[in-house]
Amino acid sequence: MSDFLTVRVWRGDEQGGFQTFEVPRLESQTVLDVVSHIQRQLDPTLAYRFACRVGMCGSCAMTVNGKARWTCRTHVAKVAADGNLELAPLAHLPVVRDLVTDMSAFFDKWARARGQFHPTATRKDPFARIRPDSAQRINADAGIECIGCGVCYASCDVVQWRPDYLGPAALNRAWTLVNDERDGAQAERLRAVAGDAGCHACHTHLSCTERCPKHISPTAGIAGLKRAAMKAALRGDL
Repeated sequence: MSDFLTVRVWRGDEQGGFQTFEVPRLESQTVLDVVSHIQRQLDPTLAYRFACRVGMCGSCAMTVNGKARWTCRTHVAKVAADGNLELAPLAHLPVVRDLVTDMSAFFDKWARARGQFHPTATRKDPFARIRPDSAQRINADAGIECIGCGVCYASCDVVQWRPDYLGPAALNRAWTLVNDERDGAQAERLRAVAGDAGCHACHTHLSCTERCPKHISPTAGIAGLKRAAMKAALRGDL
């Protein structure tokens, strides 16, 4: 095994290209370690994002050898056994520079899916008591750990050919709120996700579920939204 990695890194904006670096190969090395070495030791102009380094913020997500991943929790030994790495920005998002994408469209779709909690109680009301074994709580728990890293969005085939599609992260967030009995915007939310660019546009390719670093299944949440929207339509609520 070589003591060095051959790393191709995307440089520039969407019209840029790859630049090759040689990086020392180390024990227990993550992909983020590789990117940091390039920026600190070889080329200080390289642009990329990171914050926590422990899989909590999601800001270090990139395309690694063709697949969207968190780079802080991705070990080189698992993705570059042959010593070759190709690093690019997340797909389906505008490139600001190098490995940095503009996440505005991603988060705008959260807003379009009515991803904000709308309380029905005030601070003067007693605390809401939700049974942990209730069906709604179990459904919400399955998707609530999403941190908005964008890996599922960059892996979604539908987003690739239909840019207006809300995407798995926004729809997963909507599903968690549909199951929150404290929320007061259920009808508006279902109307928002039941449109042509909403849950019914999902082709159930499972790419989002396969790639989610938190092991969430947005596909299951989207299926739940389809059922909820159908029931609301039959009741005449949509």
